[in-house]
Formats: sequence, C-alpha cells, structure tokens
Amino acid sequence: MFKFYILLVVALFFVACGDEKEAMHKSGMFQTVDAKDATLVGSGKNKKSCSRCGMNLVKFYKTSHKAVYKGRSVQYCSIHCLVEHLGEENALKNLQVVDLTSLKFINVGDAFYVVGSKKRGTMSRVSKYAFLDESMAKKFQAKYGGEIMDFNGALEVAKKDFR
Repeated sequence: MFKFYILLVVALFFVACGDEKEAMHKSGMFQTVDAKDATLVGSGKNKKSCSRCGMNLVKFYKTSHKAVYKGRSVQYCSIHCLVEHLGEENALKNLQVVDLTSLKFINVGDAFYVVGSKKRGTMSRVSKYAFLDESMAKKFQAKYGGEIMDFNGALEVAKKDFR
C-alpha cells in the first residue's frame, strides 16, 4: 500500500508540473533550448560561448542578446553581460534580444521585457525575459509575475547589478 501512495504522489507531481515540463528543456533549466533552436552569431571555437563571461549560449539562450561591435556580431548570455560591455563605453549597434515565444532575435526597441518574474534570471537575481508580442508578455506575467517594461527600463534594472 505504501508503494501505491508513493506512486500516486509522484504521478500527481508530474501532472501538477505538466505545463512546466513544456517550458523547460531536458537540462531542467528554463533558459535552455535545444541546440537546433538556437541562433548563434559568432564563429570559431567560441561560437557557443558568451562574448563576455564565456557561459554556454545554448544553455542560456532564452535571455540571449546580440549586437554589432566594431563591425562584427557578438552575442551575450544575458542583458547583464550586454550592460557590462556597454559600461566600458563601447559603441554597440543593432541591439537585439531573443523573443521568448519564437526564439528568434528581435530589435530591443520592439521588445516587451518581463522583469522580476519567478523564472530564474541569467547572471542576475532579477530575471529579464523579452517578447515581441505584448499579449504574450502579459500571459507570461500573469503566470510567473514580474513587471512589463521596455528595453530602457530593463536596462536600468540590469545596471543595478553593477552598483
């Protein structure tokens, strides 16, 4: 009988977490995608690594940003690493972020960021996930909390990591 209760608890756990299972990769991290779904802009042996901290870009893809620096594309695991590069007075152009819905890069000016959700952040305690569609950002916010803001708002929150 005890085994039955254990099996029941395990089954109920998986039912309760069913929608989470959809949103998480087999690694167990929300930020992770399958390598085939990630767009990596770099080249060479470090293509899969953040240009600032070296973290794996596929593993932290859903918070990934990219920019053009000195004529070449660079990719970051998070807005945190983007802010670090900007903080060095670097002129970055064509700033883009991954849209959580499509997993494609979009212009940061078109993004609706959900900041401070229950989903874990990358390189920061305060998560920042971007959406092209405001209704998708609101849906995510309703489920996981956080505040919806534009890129400049998310950028200001990310800058607090360096104070």
